[in-house]
Amino acid sequence: MPTKTQQLQRIVSEYQKDDQKWPASSAEMAKWAVETGRYDLTGPTLERHCARELAQAMREEYFTDSSGRRVRAKHPAKVKKDGRQLMLWDDIRSAPRRHMQMAFQLRRRRIASECKQVKTDVDSYNDAHPEEPTIQMVLDFTRDVEEMESSSIFSYSFTEHARGLERTQESILDAA
Repeated sequence: MPTKTQQLQRIVSEYQKDDQKWPASSAEMAKWAVETGRYDLTGPTLERHCARELAQAMREEYFTDSSGRRVRAKHPAKVKKDGRQLMLWDDIRSAPRRHMQMAFQLRRRRIASECKQVKTDVDSYNDAHPEEPTIQMVLDFTRDVEEMESSSIFSYSFTEHARGLERTQESILDAA
């Protein structure tokens, strides 16, 4: 039996094979999948979907601390309970130190994993396109973090970066 991820990947493949618009947004693909009966939320699937939405909402909850920093309020930590792995959420303002240590380590591992995957993707793209200039990817974020810690630079850098991404996305869409 295919995993949920494999089932969703199959839906994306079927979307492409059905001569739908490509590249496409996940919202466009979801609309098509629901309309064609390829995606249906029932029972445990509905609960998993709700759990994902709750987790996303908790990831997006912030408060301003006494030093004026924007701080994420809720943090998950992986724990074993009754022989099962669980992701338990707690609030940084009241969570025990052990929970926060595990939560921060989990986030660090996710960041490292994402960086490794970006490097693999960039290396693969560069190998597949030797006639083009090599895309360089710097994975040392020390300078980025230092710049972001300065609120005036952060707001400018982030805003300018976001605008640049929007222009890049518009160029890609215009070319399609």
